[in-house]
Amino acid sequence: MPVAVEIFGFFMAALGLLMLGLTLANNYWRVSTVHGSVITTNTIYENLWQSCATDSMGVSNCWEFPSMLALSGFLQACRALMIAAITMGSLGLFGSLLGLRCINVGSVDLSRKAKLAAVAGALHLLAGTCGMVAICWYAVNITTDFFNPLVLGPKYELGPALYLGWSASLLSILGGICLFSTCCCAFKEDREARARLPYKAPSVVMSPTISDEGFSKYGKNAYV
Repeated sequence: MPVAVEIFGFFMAALGLLMLGLTLANNYWRVSTVHGSVITTNTIYENLWQSCATDSMGVSNCWEFPSMLALSGFLQACRALMIAAITMGSLGLFGSLLGLRCINVGSVDLSRKAKLAAVAGALHLLAGTCGMVAICWYAVNITTDFFNPLVLGPKYELGPALYLGWSASLLSILGGICLFSTCCCAFKEDREARARLPYKAPSVVMSPTISDEGFSKYGKNAYV
């Protein structure tokens, strides 16, 4: 059963990492709304790197954001958190490959595999947490600007990339928990296996017996 949980956690973490990469590359982090306003373009959508506009003819024009120093603080933090999440998830995926008990790489014993799986699970947990913080922070900024009457310009709503990112973060956290929890079971199985080792009785050295030749040198009177 722990092996099945370990494999399940590995696939969940790998799927979460893939979805985090798709979230970062997705353009629809926030999408403009036409409610209560008249705009010439059909849709305005943005992500962490660029802003795009689609006109009524379906033609899209995109322009990248200015230099990093000209960006707002929360946008820079979201970029850093997402990049850190993908980096830690990639390291955790490599570590979990070495830590899976169903994969033999070299002569790694069970206890070392359990430690590698635990480290990989912790990395996936951190990756999911970073992704969750970044996406939640971005979503809070959208909702705050949406309900703020002092903000001029188009209002934005939550884009589909945020829902993809939330799902990816949850999968990464779930996979990390599964990988991290199997280390305790592995240590327990290792102790039980060592306890079941065959017992070897200590060898007993018998003292040499006195042979008949030893008695032959005494006379018969010695036995009276």
